[in-house]
Parts: sequence; structure tokens; C-alpha cells
Amino acid sequence: MSSELITIGRASKMLGVSIQTLRRWDDAGKLSSIRKATTGHRYYRKEDIENYNIKDLFKLAKNWIASSLGFEPRQSFYCPDSSVFQARLSRLEYELGKIKELSAIFPLITAIVGEIGNNSFDHNLGNWPDIPGIFFAYDLNKKIVVLADRGQGILKTLKRVVPNLKNHQEALYVAFTKIISGRRPESRGNGLKFVKDVVMNNKISLFFQTGDAYLKIKNKSFELKAQKAVVNFRGCLASIKF
Repeated sequence: MSSELITIGRASKMLGVSIQTLRRWDDAGKLSSIRKATTGHRYYRKEDIENYNIKDLFKLAKNWIASSLGFEPRQSFYCPDSSVFQARLSRLEYELGKIKELSAIFPLITAIVGEIGNNSFDHNLGNWPDIPGIFFAYDLNKKIVVLADRGQGILKTLKRVVPNLKNHQEALYVAFTKIISGRRPESRGNGLKFVKDVVMNNKISLFFQTGDAYLKIKNKSFELKAQKAVVNFRGCLASIKF
């Protein structure tokens, strides 16, 4: 195991939280630092930071997307381009296929993960505000897949074709319910209607947030309502449970 020490600044970027937050966590004993006697500066073991919150993939992704600091997430969760994403998506499908109770729906799970991830790449290509690519991780023991991007978000993308959209809630509702256009790049969101239909008709649940709007969809839920979120961030965050 590596004993490499990193600065508090680097640790804050890896976790997607502020230096002030790390200091509070340290003082509260939540995530302890190592202080050098000569300077009093706080340092952290790199492996401690890499493993912190790894069990909570959704929280890890949310910290990354909501952070004001642009940095690449942990390599094992980072797909810098669509080819890496497709390779890891194929691996997910293979692993899902080995779970007996998912034999009827694992291709559908793979399909909706693919739709959400491909949306990020298709509609941010050449226009990533800071970090290109997506966060993509899953825990098959907990039956969860998490995706996130620091892209432009649905409102900014859809306003190119639906300029009268007023806010993130309205844009999110349109993306999941209305056919906008079959042409690219205007097709942003059309795949999300497929995602909605798959989730509603199978034992799957979805949380999706963009900007300050989110919605939750589950099996046999026939009413969609985009709600206002407390945290506002650029890009998209999705959690799929099955």
C-alpha cells in the first residue's frame, strides 16, 4: 500500500470539496490529516483520499459535479471519451448478464445507461466547459449505476431548439416527455424518453438532475414532475437502481 502524502489542496480536488470543508472534517475526526511538526500544514495519505466515500458512488459523483474545482475524477470512474465509455459499458453488460435474477432486464439496464452516457458525449462534443468526459461507476452488489458530467446541462442544450424554455425544471420535463426532433444535435433528450419508458415498465428506478431541477422515476410511476433541487450545478447527474 502506498504511503504517499498529498497536500490538502490536492486532496480537496480529488474529493471535490473545499479546503475549508476538509479542515472541518479533520477537526471533527471525520477524515484525519497528518500534520508536519515543522510547518503545521495538513497532508493526507493518497490511498485514504482515493478510498474515501468509494462505497457511496452517488455522493462521490455529486461532489465531483457540484465542485467549483474542475478536475478529473478517479481514473477507474472516468471515461474521457466515448470509446472508453463504450468499452466499460460492454463490461457492465457482461457482468450484469451473470446475475441470474437480472436475466430478463439486463440488456435494458445496459441500454438506458448507454443512452444517458452517450447523451453526455453527443451533446457536449467540442463544448465541454471544463472537464471533458463522464463519471461512470457501478456497484452490482448494491445494484446501482451512477453517471455524471460537467457539461452544459439540458436547459442550455435544448434552448437551441426550444428557445422559450424558462428554467431547468421545464427543460428537464420536456427532455423526458416530448419528441423534439430526429435530427442531431437537436435530438438531445429524445433518448431520455426511451429511458423513461424502460424504467416505468420494469423494476428499475432513476434519479436524474440537471441544474437545479431533478426528477425521480420508478416502475409503474405514471406521472412525471420535475422538482427544484437545493444544489444547483452545471451538467447532469443520474443514478439507476435495479
